[in-house]
Amino acid sequence: MSNANAKVLPLLEPVGQDTAPCCPPLTERPFSAEEADTAARMFKALGDPVRLRLFSLVASHEGGEACVCDISDVGVSQPTVSHHLKKLKEAGLLTSERRGTWVYYRVEPSVLAAMGRLLTLRPAA
Repeated sequence: MSNANAKVLPLLEPVGQDTAPCCPPLTERPFSAEEADTAARMFKALGDPVRLRLFSLVASHEGGEACVCDISDVGVSQPTVSHHLKKLKEAGLLTSERRGTWVYYRVEPSVLAAMGRLLTLRPAA
């Protein structure tokens, strides 16, 4: 079930089987204002320890997705967990699907690949 008010940042652009990051690697060229804004939102969302832990729990969960019931024990209340998951979704880092009474979250492999490429050094000449 999708939320019509949810904002998802355009982190990736499909290119055949591969994906390109929202932004070029930092060493390739300076970011445009739009690229910097997109990358900053992504890193800001991961700048909170609880969000980073939740993102890690989802990314490393068996099968590539996790029920909120499996990842909610991070030392904060359930409403706070929901708030942080919402922020990760708004930054385009997580997707979700409601199944019955539970919501399942997943990190698309292309998002992890894009994050890795953003921080990749340019190959030496």
